[in-house]
Amino acid sequence: MQITVLGIDLGKNSCSVVGLDTTGRVVLRRRLQREGVVKLAAGLPGCVMAMEACCGAHHLGRRLRDQGHQVRLMSPEYVRPYVKAQKNDDRDAEAIAEAATRPTMRFVELKSEVQLDMQSLHRARDRLVGERTALINQLRAFLLERGIIVPQGRRKLELHLETLLTAEQVWLSARTRLLIEDQRAEWRELDRRILAFDEEFAQQARTDEAARLLLTIPGIGPLNATALIAAIGRAETFGRGRDLAAWLGLVPRQMTTGGKPKLLGISKRGNGYLRKMLIHGARAALPTLSKSETPLGGWLRGLMARAHVNTVVVALAAKLARIVCTVLRSGQKFEMRAATVS
Repeated sequence: MQITVLGIDLGKNSCSVVGLDTTGRVVLRRRLQREGVVKLAAGLPGCVMAMEACCGAHHLGRRLRDQGHQVRLMSPEYVRPYVKAQKNDDRDAEAIAEAATRPTMRFVELKSEVQLDMQSLHRARDRLVGERTALINQLRAFLLERGIIVPQGRRKLELHLETLLTAEQVWLSARTRLLIEDQRAEWRELDRRILAFDEEFAQQARTDEAARLLLTIPGIGPLNATALIAAIGRAETFGRGRDLAAWLGLVPRQMTTGGKPKLLGISKRGNGYLRKMLIHGARAALPTLSKSETPLGGWLRGLMARAHVNTVVVALAAKLARIVCTVLRSGQKFEMRAATVS
């Protein structure tokens, strides 16, 4: 029995594995624990280990790679068309093995432990930001119920609360004041924890060579740089910059038939966190870039004359994604004057 492709359907506790020979025929079907998969792979000659890019796949993939196997990770949406009728774990593993043999399949780059650590930090920070936003919205609702309307903005709410709680005239009941003071303390603690993450990202961006290259791009700060490095590494899996922009969902969806192209809104596919960060960075950099006497500045001014500002921001975010891919693949920092618009 010679196995050339081993498809692994990962589960929390148990995994289904299907082995294919050189002709694509199924020669092995088993259900194993994760450690059992590692032991099975240790007894096989070097072959293709195929998995969906899901939780735990990168860790197991590194262990299998260290055994001399070729690891191929795929997006679950690309594997789904190969699942035959009567879906079950064995059929999923068979579909994974079959999809890994296709020459046009797109594979996910295996992430290192450092990349996974950085992704975990970004996800933890994003959760804290969401908690802070929910807390601020609740504070505004409490005040609105008592006829107190506060202008938009975190800083304005913070100043208004300080004035409200130190005023001689009593606007709130004693219990509500205690509740708001408790929530202000929680708000400060969230700010402290988010700031600690930001400082860690800034330190990482200063010490990482690839992140320092990305910091030369307008609209790319320590948060964006470290998040991009954690997600795509050196962007070696992307053939060109527009592929990265498409992977991030920053390009229009297509509805083309009969040779008549029709473009819709952006696809919003891929990593929503990275897309959000790039759009925020583009919005912050737009005023400065649109006033610069550079090819990029001229392109932005022309686009702003005929499109809504939000459309311009998304277009600039897509442009930044293409620049990021070029900078990472070339290993050269971004030069504004030398930048061309395509």
